[in-house]
Amino acid sequence: MDMSGERRIPAPREKVWAALNTPETLRTSIPGCETLERLEDNSLKATASVKVGPISAKFAGKVQLLDLDPPNGYRIEGEGQGGVAGFAKGGAVVRLVADGAETILSYEVKAQVGGKIAQLGARLIDATAKQMADAFFDRFTATVGAAEEEAVVVPAELPKLDVAAMLPFGMPPVVWGAGAVFLVIAVLLLKSLF
Repeated sequence: MDMSGERRIPAPREKVWAALNTPETLRTSIPGCETLERLEDNSLKATASVKVGPISAKFAGKVQLLDLDPPNGYRIEGEGQGGVAGFAKGGAVVRLVADGAETILSYEVKAQVGGKIAQLGARLIDATAKQMADAFFDRFTATVGAAEEEAVVVPAELPKLDVAAMLPFGMPPVVWGAGAVFLVIAVLLLKSLF
């Protein structure tokens, strides 16, 4: 099975690169992923529940990140075992290209499946893989894009404050304080005169 595509992500390339290397972000983005943990600097271990047509299986596998070129991309190789359902192995090349404040993520995937899953036919496997890839990129884009929106909450123009409207009778407290002191002095002077 071969698959390729690209997605526009509303975040800078460095932020997308960081998210692609954060296990928790990946775990929440991968459909059916139950666990994803970093084993070493460049490898991850995962478990995921996958349904392809009438076959459901829990896959456990390892993924290795190769040819790292931060923040431009890397190559992924991995394999997983799904018990009697079969196995999957393959790789992908992921590239990140900055496009203004956004990032274009392109990917090329080559994979092989075996066992009962392979008996379902190429069309069903390809359709399921495309559906899972779309779900992953939708979730990933929403997560990274939302983080970007939260980080850049700056109004285009700060509102102008009408300070005079917020002060008693339009005068600052200093004037009121000085006026009060003046009244006290005036009362003391008047007292001394009478």
